[in-house]
Amino acid sequence: MDRIIRTITTDGSLMAAAIDSTKIVYTAQQLHGLSKTACAALGRLLTGASLMGAMLKKDGASVTLKANGGGPLGTLVALADSRGNVRGYVDHPEVELPTRRDGKLDVGGAVGAAGRLAVIRDFGAGDPYIGQVELASGEIAEDITNYYAVSEQVPTVCALGVLVDRGEGSALLSGGLLVQALPGAEESALERLEENVAKLDSVTTMLAKGLTLEEMCKQALAGFPLEILDESAIHYVCNCNKHRFADALLTLGPEEIRRLPLDGQDRAEAVCHYCSRKYYFTREELECLAVRAEGSLKKEK
Repeated sequence: MDRIIRTITTDGSLMAAAIDSTKIVYTAQQLHGLSKTACAALGRLLTGASLMGAMLKKDGASVTLKANGGGPLGTLVALADSRGNVRGYVDHPEVELPTRRDGKLDVGGAVGAAGRLAVIRDFGAGDPYIGQVELASGEIAEDITNYYAVSEQVPTVCALGVLVDRGEGSALLSGGLLVQALPGAEESALERLEENVAKLDSVTTMLAKGLTLEEMCKQALAGFPLEILDESAIHYVCNCNKHRFADALLTLGPEEIRRLPLDGQDRAEAVCHYCSRKYYFTREELECLAVRAEGSLKKEK
């Protein structure tokens, strides 16, 4: 079962959150047919978004991460709710690049670094908060760390990992660690945190060794008494349905709705970006939508 845990030092100076997103990333790979490199890239973004979503702690709130660095993967999107449930997609899930000289998947090359990371926080009321920063590397974890430093001026360490089977290409382990200094943190605490982070294994190594999320947080905050703030089970969740797609079709206008291509069974097909679920609209249903769209246009006039 995938889950997130959040901890805080008893003096309130540092926070650490850890996540096991193994099933989420595996599910995304199966839904989208992700290559090894695409799986590592989108898996990291999904994991990071889940961590950031769980920090919102307001029902109905959500955070969306969009990364496009000009690389062959195109745009990557991950959307998480305030409980850490997440969904996402990548424009070109089939893209595969040769491994780097160190034998690791070339996520940075696939994402690219000639673009931006956008972070959109929506609290369900008022305009969403949108922050954007230049991509630091396209490796995702460094980009999230850079986002917090540049856009929010919050000292942050973000580590994300996706372990993919080199032969079959299946996602095996995925997780993340997010550590932040809170207001009032003393310089000595930051120096100790820096020393701790330098000693940490990679996230996937820690998971492979059998470390629990609690143990991962304790290693990151070694030397600090800490307590658990909360923990929750998380899932890959898509809230799409036919009604939502019908509403989206209405925005096309009556003429475009009537011109939608039909298959051999006289139906138009709509596919969800996030879960690849397909919805079909018959010619009769499309005509009803076109009439509704015409009615909306008349009201506007």
